[in-house]
Amino acid sequence: MRNVFADEITRLAVEDKRIVLLSGDIGNRLFNNYKEVAANRFFNCGVAEANMIGMSTGMALCGLRPVAYTIAPFITTRCLEQIRVDVCYHNSPVIIVGVGAGFSYAGLGATHHSGEDIAFLRAIPNMHVVCPGDPVEVRLALRAAIDLNKPVYLRLGKKGEPIVHGTSPDFQIGRVITVLEGNDVCLISTGNILPVVVEAAEELDKIGLSAQVVSCHSVKPLDLEFLEFAFSKFRLVATIEEHSRIGGLGGSVAEWFTDQPILNARLQRIGTSDLFLHEVGDQAYVRHRFGLTASAISKQVLRKLSQF
Repeated sequence: MRNVFADEITRLAVEDKRIVLLSGDIGNRLFNNYKEVAANRFFNCGVAEANMIGMSTGMALCGLRPVAYTIAPFITTRCLEQIRVDVCYHNSPVIIVGVGAGFSYAGLGATHHSGEDIAFLRAIPNMHVVCPGDPVEVRLALRAAIDLNKPVYLRLGKKGEPIVHGTSPDFQIGRVITVLEGNDVCLISTGNILPVVVEAAEELDKIGLSAQVVSCHSVKPLDLEFLEFAFSKFRLVATIEEHSRIGGLGGSVAEWFTDQPILNARLQRIGTSDLFLHEVGDQAYVRHRFGLTASAISKQVLRKLSQF
């Protein structure tokens, strides 16, 4: 995802002279091509993420289109006050890019886990939270975020994520993308867990359970029209995310669900438990630990269905 982001921001910088890229002391070689075409619009802000957000807001208020980029927990939790007061209070069009979200940097330990960032940022007024599901969505999401002209948190994986979309889908902030059609259950995925969710749907299909898979890249705002459809059609709607079950996509859908009249479907939230992981392992290990593998997801769905 990060390589695709670097390529797309370089293309956009050629097209739009307002774009400025700010980095929190990472991605220097990653952005070599960008610096060749827009060297005077690249700033390495060092390990001073809060200052980077303040700089970005000032640039945005002067008519530029800043894109601030660094590792997800450091661009969210470390500078939450600046995001809230500088960016969102002024409704300034800053794009905040968190790379390595979820457990992409799991090998570096809990300091580099990012399982609460959606919850933090979606609670702030004016903020839009966008979590692309694959590299194709990254390109589309970045362009949509710039066109939106409002604060956006763009939550990316790291590298090597599989491509899910064979062609470029219709991408709109606030609308889901249907990846697989199904009739029995609906699996709503957000972020880089999407390829795993597709695998889980394929496992369910092998035992005769038809699962619809959608990429809910836009956690805020939610696609309310789709939610109404899904909860009226399916027996079970499951949200899946590489994020805490508290406050993320599952929490957001649950909040919506409680305000609705009686609906046909049950809601299942699949994500991480409310705990810090004191073990160190790679992303695959941590996903296994939290039940975020294709096999574990399909088993959780079957277990839930057996309860009603």
